[in-house]
Amino acid sequence: MGTKTPQNRNHWNNDGPPNANGAGHLGGEARGAHTSRDGDGSLGEGGGDDDSDGDGDDNAHGTNMILPQASVSQAEATKPQKKRKKSKKKKKAVSIPQQQTSPPSILLSDLFPSGVYPEGEVQQYSKASILAAERRYDITQLSNDDVFLQNYRQAAEVHRQTRKWVQDTVRPGQSLLHIAEGIENSVRTLLGHAGLDPGDSLNAGMGFPTGLCLNHQVAHYTPNPGQKDVILQQEDVMKVDFGVHINGWIVDSAFTMAFDHTYDTLLTAVKEATNAGVKAAGIDVRICDVSAEIQETMESYEVEVTGKTYPIKPVRNITAHNIKQWRIHGGKSIPFIKNSDQTKMEAGEVFAIETFGTTGRGYLRDDVGIYGYGLNDDAPLRIHSPLPSAKRLHKTIRENFGTVVFCRRYLERLGVDKYLVGMNQLISNGVVEPYQPLMDIKGSNAAQFEHTLILRETHKEILSRGDDY
Repeated sequence: MGTKTPQNRNHWNNDGPPNANGAGHLGGEARGAHTSRDGDGSLGEGGGDDDSDGDGDDNAHGTNMILPQASVSQAEATKPQKKRKKSKKKKKAVSIPQQQTSPPSILLSDLFPSGVYPEGEVQQYSKASILAAERRYDITQLSNDDVFLQNYRQAAEVHRQTRKWVQDTVRPGQSLLHIAEGIENSVRTLLGHAGLDPGDSLNAGMGFPTGLCLNHQVAHYTPNPGQKDVILQQEDVMKVDFGVHINGWIVDSAFTMAFDHTYDTLLTAVKEATNAGVKAAGIDVRICDVSAEIQETMESYEVEVTGKTYPIKPVRNITAHNIKQWRIHGGKSIPFIKNSDQTKMEAGEVFAIETFGTTGRGYLRDDVGIYGYGLNDDAPLRIHSPLPSAKRLHKTIRENFGTVVFCRRYLERLGVDKYLVGMNQLISNGVVEPYQPLMDIKGSNAAQFEHTLILRETHKEILSRGDDY
């Protein structure tokens, strides 16, 4: 999920961005199953053996029993009786599922009963000293690191399995609402958290609302109540951006689908630009150097659409970003164009490296409608408002989402109604931040690819990497 750059922020060298209305920040940090829908646990079959059936005839203590008949010989009389063993009943073993269903419906913990989830792609730092890094490593944090990593790897595997279902089944003719709900149902099912009870969504769930942006719509569109159904068409270029969180740590990853091969080069350019950013990232690497690699890669491509050749431009006012617990945008931004930002990446940081490329102007403006809402970090625990609906809504947001971005569909799924007046009150008081869809000029097409990575001491782990991208 991308972060939109504030209008007064200067990431450009010589020429500033074209004039446009400023907008809120969320975006190229385009927020964004590793993985498919995600849980932890173990299936097994235990069973004790019943060695005795409790009958009094059995020689339970090994004592020799002498038959009273006179005809029985002394040898026979002193011969111990054999204990009759009760036949053991074989219990049927519980079969552990080995393969995910389509759509995903098996808890991820059932597929990984050991609780150990697949490691992301490992890339060694090209200039880092491994020995120096090992000396800096605090061995006392190893156990904490393992829990942290397993949570992140589980979330990434949920993302991978969910998006595989999307890539295998989504086709033109389906509504965006059907696709979005399918993604979200899958994520919640794989995690084993339906999110209907207060606080359940804070344990694990969606990292932000599913983004499904078509063509010139670049970021932050999700189907919401009251909107007309949007049907996916053969000629559409669709960005699919969704997040999965466990305990507030969010895997943010995105990809683009196109059913017309005309746009293959556009998708390749943006995917390679993202990979260039991933490759450049590392401990003590300057943000300006990552941005330069992204821009150089993306601008080396052009695409022909209906006989006209278009340069593929990096979007100027949306950025990649770091991620902190419960905060999809952690404060550091990585533009897709050259800049002079000397800020360095640091060990232990998590980044969502994403890029957006477009055949349009490369500068975004707000579209109509609403994407979602997020509780501000400094929002008070209690609010003073004359509207009871605003107080109730504030309580619902805190109990179910915290500072994780949510949308209207998520509220109505909880049974909340008549919330718009209260929401407007929270927005006007600075308690909640609204986020709008972002668009380039009509007639243009844009693509997006994104990965979440963690900068470890000796290497970086691309958590969300899969066989698909």
